[in-house]
Amino acid sequence: MRRRRGSGLRRISGALAALLSLALAPAPARAQEHWPERPIRFVVPSSPSGGTDLYARLLAQALAKPLGEQIIVENRPGGGGNIGAVAVAKAPPDGHTFLVSGNPSLVINPALYKDLPYDAERDFAPVARGVVNPLVLCVLPEVPARSVAELAALGRRDPETLAFGSAGSTTATYFGVRLLEETSGARFIHVPYKGAGQAYQALLGGQVKFMMPDLGSAMPHIRSGKLVPLAVTYPTKMLPGVPTMGDSGFPESDVNAVFSVVAPAATPGRVVLHMNAAIADAMRTPWLAQKLEEATFIPVFETPEEFAATLRRDRAKWAAIVRRLDLKGER
Repeated sequence: MRRRRGSGLRRISGALAALLSLALAPAPARAQEHWPERPIRFVVPSSPSGGTDLYARLLAQALAKPLGEQIIVENRPGGGGNIGAVAVAKAPPDGHTFLVSGNPSLVINPALYKDLPYDAERDFAPVARGVVNPLVLCVLPEVPARSVAELAALGRRDPETLAFGSAGSTTATYFGVRLLEETSGARFIHVPYKGAGQAYQALLGGQVKFMMPDLGSAMPHIRSGKLVPLAVTYPTKMLPGVPTMGDSGFPESDVNAVFSVVAPAATPGRVVLHMNAAIADAMRTPWLAQKLEEATFIPVFETPEEFAATLRRDRAKWAAIVRRLDLKGER
């Protein structure tokens, strides 16, 4: 009888020790066992109305039910995407904060800024590549160009008299035009804005004459006839009669917007894998698949390891472009 009592006491003591160990475990370890514990935050380092914001909000809506928690989208524009990126890099790595970002924060800014306030490779854990969104070179109807070659000819004949808008000099939309200049000998005036929404207002108001935005945000204006598409950077059935930049003779300008998901670097691996699988499953559901297609987003299904390798290749590619064009990030 005494042995049984001793055995029972040992079991109780063991259970108490296990509970104490769990209570004293670091926050990431507890998050790994019980995740998510509260609403999740998606930080978007750009203003509302752009492609990144649209993808984040669609994803937040699709993931809320399977994850069992509300997902809050928080726009943190500024600094070419650096402000929002820093906020996530410094956030607790407990699986409740993620960065939903376009190309700038993750692969372009490391080459543009010498004193970047975060390390794009060391400070983030790659979660999911997300979607690719082709860009579309489009002009106002009043611009006398109906092909890329004709637009380039205007930029050669009257250098720096035709203005184009962008959401900033760190975006793929900006680089697409700069690469067109490099290969065609054209020269245009660049007018940067704080976000895609402001750039569109300026374009539709006639302050600038053309843009190379992501296709999803441009489609409503193309359908209404307010913008004329000259070329896309990736074949799409949304604009079946419009050639690609490569088909138009300018393959170097075939750059795309990519909207991806990363987490603070020390986020538990189990959480990263769980979120990666949840995003992939969500993008395969009929509802979200249709919404992505309507937005001209092309889903990409990569593991976190595959996504990390893609990020390394993209950083090397953009670093070469930045060096070749001798560009610097604007504050």
